[in-house]
Amino acid sequence: MTLDRIWSYAPDSGHVEGQELTGCTVAATDGVIGHVDRQADHFGMRHLVVDTGVWVFGRSVLVPVGVVTGIDAEGRRITLACTRTEVKAAPRFRTDSETLDRAYLTSVGDYYQRLPPRETTPT
Repeated sequence: MTLDRIWSYAPDSGHVEGQELTGCTVAATDGVIGHVDRQADHFGMRHLVVDTGVWVFGRSVLVPVGVVTGIDAEGRRITLACTRTEVKAAPRFRTDSETLDRAYLTSVGDYYQRLPPRETTPT
């Protein structure tokens, strides 16, 4: 996956332009990680801010949309091509201003870009 692809939904992800994903459950390959708190597109770097609740001590994580493997609009569920541990190990998201920080977004993209590819299962 090229770095610019990490910020774009895969054609087979089920994403529909303009689709509202706030509130959708987000699942990694090995379980639920939380729900979409908001979606953003700064500098062409589309991403989801996922509220992990108590799973990661009440913090949020930033996930580039390129790791989204499936969107079940009816079931309000998004699946990712990474594990819970990989999401937890991503560069830490601390403040909303980081969604406007090109250097931070680049570091997140670089991290997810380097993850090993894996087989995905449909939602």
